[in-house]
Amino acid sequence: MASSASPAELVVENVAKEYATPAEPLRVLNGVSFSLRRGENLAILGPSGSGKSTLLSILGTLEPPTSGRVTLAREDPFQLDEAELAEYRRENIGFVFQEHHLLPQCTVLENVLVPFLADGAAAPEDQHRAAELLGRVGLAERLAHRPAELSGGERQRVAIARALVREPTLLLADEPTGNLDRTTAGSIGKLLLELQAERNAILVVVTHSETLAGMLHKRMELDAGRLVAVA
Repeated sequence: MASSASPAELVVENVAKEYATPAEPLRVLNGVSFSLRRGENLAILGPSGSGKSTLLSILGTLEPPTSGRVTLAREDPFQLDEAELAEYRRENIGFVFQEHHLLPQCTVLENVLVPFLADGAAAPEDQHRAAELLGRVGLAERLAHRPAELSGGERQRVAIARALVREPTLLLADEPTGNLDRTTAGSIGKLLLELQAERNAILVVVTHSETLAGMLHKRMELDAGRLVAVA
């Protein structure tokens, strides 16, 4: 865990998000604030429709807040133009979703190398890192296999390796164990936390799982658009 003396790397300040409707604006987030240091992680709980995925989209720079501010390593990504923002996202943020979103026609190794496609091609050192990560998640013998030949847990392991291959500062996971049985979910949760700690990344997980949430350093819940601490 990061030292308490180290500065916060992810700072979320009074973030609100609302959407236009024919009647009146629908406010989904209302003054959300928190901060995390390198090596720390946070579970965000809440019922469906509470705004968890919306908050994750904002943290991942996929959509801007209506008001408030998000900074990562003291930089406000929403001040960047579209091209700069896309590059910033590739370099600094990794995503793990409930659905693994693997390309069925590609091998396991090729799927992990997808984040390098925007660069034109993966360099030899990138390929080495991808293979090393796949070994770390227990898939060293499966590099040439395709997703259809893998179990659900194995596919999610590939997705975790893909999210980490560019060594992001911030790792975001949206219900990463939601489609898995209890035993597999437990092993995936443990693996995700081990890899996050090894790379000293920041991890934010949105989940309905109390078991997964209980494995993280901090737990918070979205309630009526506000984020509150959970004991």
